[in-house]
Amino acid sequence: MYFDHNATTPIAPEAAQVLSDALQTVQGNASSVHSGGQIARLQIENARRTIAASLGATPAELVFTSGGTESNNLAIFGLLRALPAGPKHVLASSIEHPSVLECFRRIASEGMAVDIVDPADLEGYIRPETVLVSVMQANNETGDIQPIEQIAALVRAHRAAGQAIWFHSDGVQAFGKTPVDLSRLEVDLYSISAHKIHGPKGIGALFVRKGTPLAPLLAGGRQERGRRAGTENVPASMAFACAVELCGDADRCPKLRDRFEAQVLGALDDTEINGRADARLPNTSNLMFRGVSAEALLIALDLKGMAVSTGSACSSGSIEPSHVLLAMGRTKEEANSSIRFSFGRYNTVEEIDALSDAVIVSVRQLRKRMPRENRLAAV
Repeated sequence: MYFDHNATTPIAPEAAQVLSDALQTVQGNASSVHSGGQIARLQIENARRTIAASLGATPAELVFTSGGTESNNLAIFGLLRALPAGPKHVLASSIEHPSVLECFRRIASEGMAVDIVDPADLEGYIRPETVLVSVMQANNETGDIQPIEQIAALVRAHRAAGQAIWFHSDGVQAFGKTPVDLSRLEVDLYSISAHKIHGPKGIGALFVRKGTPLAPLLAGGRQERGRRAGTENVPASMAFACAVELCGDADRCPKLRDRFEAQVLGALDDTEINGRADARLPNTSNLMFRGVSAEALLIALDLKGMAVSTGSACSSGSIEPSHVLLAMGRTKEEANSSIRFSFGRYNTVEEIDALSDAVIVSVRQLRKRMPRENRLAAV
């Protein structure tokens, strides 16, 4: 049973069928002028229109990429490369995905001024030379939704006062799970990915608001209006659009998550939710089981046939505790006792109940090795 949808989702059967059919029938290069190429061009532009409409964007504002990591890199490096030379400062929140934080660390290593701060403290760090603010819409580990409407308004106010400043938001976890309307939400750059919404891996997109400077990262042809060189992945873009059209089927996720949390929290003491109860993705539950090794619990659940996660899939193999949980104020011990459960369209009530039972039994067994007083002393 699969409960790791924030890492990736199983492709929807409808999207898989679109992908399979397109691989066999849409064989032209979308940049070719012959009829086969024009068929491919028509299909990719239809997909672009579908995805752009779901975002409240225009098709011309959507650049297809290979996924969320490339979208984030293109947004950050593409903007900075397009700006005139001179002193620059960039600002990101401390809970960003590695594909954003590693960009900022590289920028810092090259000598640019960088601040990585608590999202609540952003306003105090904006300087006259700040050119970019990057804050994710929803966190991939806890599901916490950030106040990007207010941050966008803050950036706009600085721009209205004459400052050349732009706002990027990583929407990879939020898109398809919470409403997004970029015609009203004044972000300049917004990243999305297909495989988080039951689409195929290897395809994503970057929203680039009209008038936002952006230099391409790849040298080559003039695909994607000169913003992303390379032969376009037409079949994947078609399957991406299909997955977008199916996103409304995820409305049942909050009920599944709430059922799971009620059962687990009702049966286990010294267990807490990591994240906010009032502003969280409807499919995400990150729980801290005090005194239990998250790695041991993950293995115990895996042996029972249940796939869960200790955090970001892009940080797998790291022995360090979650930077997100540490930024939220958890201790290293608490962060290392936390597990993320993320639900998807095809999970059932029966699966949720089986997961709850497995978690309760496994935690109780693991805690027998550490009595409650020792658990409390450990923190």
